[in-house]
Amino acid sequence: MELFNITFTDWIGYAAMATVLISFLMKNVNTLRLINSFGCLLFVAYGLLLEPISFPIIITNTAIFAINLYYLFVKKTN
Repeated sequence: MELFNITFTDWIGYAAMATVLISFLMKNVNTLRLINSFGCLLFVAYGLLLEPISFPIIITNTAIFAINLYYLFVKKTN
């Protein structure tokens, strides 16, 4: 499936990129971590959809997602 000559996989990648970039505009660290976590999940999906699967994208963003969860729910920063 393509929209504007861009594949579905690439749309996921662009959405991930935009979400991570937008997360760094947040003043509140918890909000930054929440939005960044969503972007990381999009990047994991993007890595899985690529042919061949991109393990560096998946591993890096899974690790960042886990770090974000740790600080959001275990460490509870402001």
